[in-house]
Amino acid sequence: MHALSRNRRLGAVLALALGGVAVGLTEFAAMGLLPDIARGLLPQQYAVSSSDAVARAGWTITAYALGVVVGAPLIAALTARMPRKKLVLGLLVLFIVGTVASAIAPTFDLVLVARFVAALPHGAYFGAAGLLAAALLGPGNEARGFAAVLGGLTVSNLVGVPAVTRLGQAVGWRAAYLVIAGVFVLTLLAVLAFVPEVVAAVDASPAAELRSLRTSQVWLVAATGAVGLAGLFAVNTYLAPVTTDVTGLSATTVPWVLVALGLGMTVGNALGGWLADRDLHRSMFVGFVAMIVSIAVFGLVASNPVGLFVGAFLVGATSLYLGPVVQARLITVAPGAQLMGAAMSQSAMNVANSLGAALGSVVIAAGFGYLAPAWVGVVLAIFGLGLAVLSYTTERRTRAAQPVALAG
Repeated sequence: MHALSRNRRLGAVLALALGGVAVGLTEFAAMGLLPDIARGLLPQQYAVSSSDAVARAGWTITAYALGVVVGAPLIAALTARMPRKKLVLGLLVLFIVGTVASAIAPTFDLVLVARFVAALPHGAYFGAAGLLAAALLGPGNEARGFAAVLGGLTVSNLVGVPAVTRLGQAVGWRAAYLVIAGVFVLTLLAVLAFVPEVVAAVDASPAAELRSLRTSQVWLVAATGAVGLAGLFAVNTYLAPVTTDVTGLSATTVPWVLVALGLGMTVGNALGGWLADRDLHRSMFVGFVAMIVSIAVFGLVASNPVGLFVGAFLVGATSLYLGPVVQARLITVAPGAQLMGAAMSQSAMNVANSLGAALGSVVIAAGFGYLAPAWVGVVLAIFGLGLAVLSYTTERRTRAAQPVALAG
């Protein structure tokens, strides 16, 4: 590992980050292509009620989220002793199979199955690729390694998803997913060319990975991410109607608001990875306080065009700042089960996605308006901060209660 040149290390980390771009594409492209998917797979229902067909097509997103939640701990446990590069390559093959199947499946039900399969390697990929990147960057750079791979996800949201959405709208959603599968193939070739082999941890085993799930701290930190980061999704799920119905801007402005959000995510992710390696405890609390403030600011100023863009940037920055922080914390509380800790972070993120969007829809349906989800997000972030406090407090008390061995 130490004999690698700087260019080889950079190429390896970029190859792993490219996988993050591809994962972002296969996960989020459906959000912009739902009408096209509904029209293509549910033509009769679409002809009667386009909104009902689109709502049903939304199950493709739910199927993917469920696949992430199921696949992350399962694959982490089963592949604990597998060399990291071989694991990443196997996960990329599964991504390719699932994404190609999504593109060619002839019926709606088969597409649902394909989306579930495509999601199974999601959490394990970010775990294994993050651990590989951390090993490549060297000791003391664990969070930065995960931030590098997660950075691919932010780049995907910033550039890739809008481009693939336009492509799908122009030539068909199936073609868009074939292109996404091509990005996975490119990642596979890049990993083969640049990434060196890194063995799994010597004490890793399926039993150790599964044993970590019996640790209360693992579930507490996962809940911290799932609840706290749900604030982000309570906001970004409804950015389009906020832009058009609250701020009064045209629909063509929505992509630019998403760009502001994506830029914030990119900055926050890089900053969070850098600071978490220096002081994980402080980074966690600073991140949650900043997130609470930024979502509240968004709720107060988003009705103004400048406030909308600034608020979106701040929400993206503070939320994704916490991404590598929560990831690093999960690995810390799961000793001997690093892959499980890393994978659980992605499961938590997908639970956050579902939770934030669902609670946001509840307050909108109750007639509180499109800015109401922001205040739901503030409450969720406060709960996330409370869970973080509980996690560290419980850990400190457990250590204090441990018996101290007496000399001779």
